[in-house]
Amino acid sequence: MNSLQLLRYIHTKPNRGFTLIELLVGIVLAGLVITPLMTFMLNILATQRQEEAKANTEQEIQSTINYITQDLRQAIYIYDADGLNNTSTDISPGIRNQIPPLTPAPGCDTDANCTPVLVFWKREFKPEVFSQCTSKSINCLANPRLNDTFVYSLVAYYLVENQADGTNSTTARIARFQINDGVKDPRNSNSYIEPPDDGFQFFNLRVPGATLKDKMNRWQKANQNYTNSVATLVDFIDTSTSTKQNCPDNTQQVPAVASGFYACVDSINTTAQVHLRGNAIARIRNEATCDRTSGYCPSVSVQVQGRGLLSRN
Repeated sequence: MNSLQLLRYIHTKPNRGFTLIELLVGIVLAGLVITPLMTFMLNILATQRQEEAKANTEQEIQSTINYITQDLRQAIYIYDADGLNNTSTDISPGIRNQIPPLTPAPGCDTDANCTPVLVFWKREFKPEVFSQCTSKSINCLANPRLNDTFVYSLVAYYLVENQADGTNSTTARIARFQINDGVKDPRNSNSYIEPPDDGFQFFNLRVPGATLKDKMNRWQKANQNYTNSVATLVDFIDTSTSTKQNCPDNTQQVPAVASGFYACVDSINTTAQVHLRGNAIARIRNEATCDRTSGYCPSVSVQVQGRGLLSRN
């Protein structure tokens, strides 16, 4: 075959492509290579997502326990289970019907599944709230020196069971409520520089009672409705429960059934052990409970003694 005939043969040879068997073999070989690679990549992405959820939950739980610790150190009195389970009309009175949810507040009412866990009075520092000026002299009013003061506050931390509303997870969250006393004008004891929050009533240590606990359990709110909100502090709290008594003998567990947020309270010594447990898996699969052996339920605990100064006037 000369060169002219060879060129003619090449140009006239039909383009047959791959046979069906060749295509099937190619697909099988490609599947054998690609499938393990895809599985490997998906496993890496899933593991990375789980580790990110775990890290975020650990960070939030630690930040929350730090915040509660700083708050609780200012406490002058912490309510135990007796004070939170009983109402003001019981033979042994308590404050259950004086705080949310039995007395509604925005974010926590009788329709919401919110349980008080940690409720206490504290003495809160207020920096530079009133002037030292005792006269209306021009020099004093032009360059006033501001004084610091303290006010008493009632603080409550709640475990709120979340609803499937698209706003929060379907696990639980911790929410915080606070009402403050006002700052009185030192030049006029009948007026306030900052008024008290709606519903705030100062505790009365002159009421009947043999102990401080008896007196504090008789506290009743003012007549106004609460307007301060029960605000979310952290979400993705584990809801798995335990009926086991987890607290020392000299304390009372609040609430009675321990879940991802509970406290062991010694009201006599103004001390509380606070326990938190998060649910990292709920960030991924929206599961209500968490397997505590999986490593994705980070938990922290702390014991805090209130150091606030209680005025008995």
